[in-house]
Amino acid sequence: MDHPTEPVVLTARLRLDRLLPADAPHLYAYRGDDAVARYQGWKPASLDDAEAFIAKQAVQPFATPDSWFQLAIRERESSELLGDLGIHFPVSAAEAIEFGVSLRPERQGRGYAREAMATALGLAFGGWGYRRAIASVDPRNVASIALLRSLGFRQEAHHVESYFFRGEWVDDVVFALLAREWPRQG
Repeated sequence: MDHPTEPVVLTARLRLDRLLPADAPHLYAYRGDDAVARYQGWKPASLDDAEAFIAKQAVQPFATPDSWFQLAIRERESSELLGDLGIHFPVSAAEAIEFGVSLRPERQGRGYAREAMATALGLAFGGWGYRRAIASVDPRNVASIALLRSLGFRQEAHHVESYFFRGEWVDDVVFALLAREWPRQG
């Protein structure tokens, strides 16, 4: 497996690249929104938190083992920040790569998350050489579950009250997809 190189990827409608300092107000606005943050592990408490997050990402090498890296999801033509795509790189190639996605509320339901995830899966199973991808989801997050299923992920586990999150025990549903099962969309 080749070491993943940092992508700057253009799709039909999107550009995936690094978050920039100028993205902080937008990142704070949507990641700080209670509806978006409901199922997310990180919610910035202030604009300073968003700025610090971007600064930390700016110096973090892409594909650092056992780390999350957030790629900006931008509208291709305007470069407007629509959301971010989280990638958790495992310690070894024998482990699964993990994905998560967040979008601004007014940009949800337009297929942007699917387009970004499909692109990332193509990279993961292509040049990066991973054989397995996973996603961990709160079962109440029906939109994310629908997205994963549309990409060919299957549910492999449902852990009941296994995760203490924001003051309550919540369930965790794990979805997976193998490289040999990809691509399924045309």
